[in-house]
Amino acid sequence: MVLSSEHPVARFVGVDLGWYGKTSGVALLEWDGRRLQLSSVLSLPAAGLAQSVSSLAQGPAAVIGVDAPLVIRNTAGMREADRLAHKKYGRYHAGCYPANLNLPFAAATTGFSRALCRAGFAHATALEPQASGLFQAEVFPHAGIVQLLGLPQIVKYKKGRLAQRRAGLERLRNLMAEGFAELEPSLAAELPLVEGNGPRRKDVEDRLDAVICAYLAAHWWYWGLERNEVLGDANNGYIVVPKRRTSPAGAPLLCG
Repeated sequence: MVLSSEHPVARFVGVDLGWYGKTSGVALLEWDGRRLQLSSVLSLPAAGLAQSVSSLAQGPAAVIGVDAPLVIRNTAGMREADRLAHKKYGRYHAGCYPANLNLPFAAATTGFSRALCRAGFAHATALEPQASGLFQAEVFPHAGIVQLLGLPQIVKYKKGRLAQRRAGLERLRNLMAEGFAELEPSLAAELPLVEGNGPRRKDVEDRLDAVICAYLAAHWWYWGLERNEVLGDANNGYIVVPKRRTSPAGAPLLCG
């Protein structure tokens, strides 16, 4: 798929939403009609986050991809989207955290989504490729990475000993730098370096996750349902995930 250089600029903001009032990783990608550019990677406080994010995403076409349950209706158990994620991606260790209204994070994540709605960003569960307008979508970095890069399982960088988490985060960064440049739409970018320990390393983790969220938003906008699928629905909760990338012969690509 090739777009002309006259196609309007589109923006994609990825949000690794910090639950319980913590800072969030936020990344901005911009599409110039040929490739994606990484314009900024930030750590933003909870106060005024929705306003900051919606300001970054202004344009004729923009999608905000958020790693958090944006729509929750069930009072117990898990959403159908969560159940489907476990069924489809559990084999890759990529099942998502279940969400219901009685969990303590629910008010913050759904409140963030409602604030984006008030700013004009509609839920994008049936997005036409390269559509104009302002949209938001729930995305899931773990599943997105294994699907886009054809990995046999997730890159493990959130649990384990410090050295294991750091090594996993380094591997994730390398996979992103190499893999995203080969995808369509292409993203060749200088990603945040993995440095420090404790809060400094966690800040890098959040910002890399935000870049993944932004890329997943761009992939959703660029291809629509041709190369993405939607688990669940807008009324009860949904997650947008890329379809699994395969080689021309149909075998999974094993990167890294």
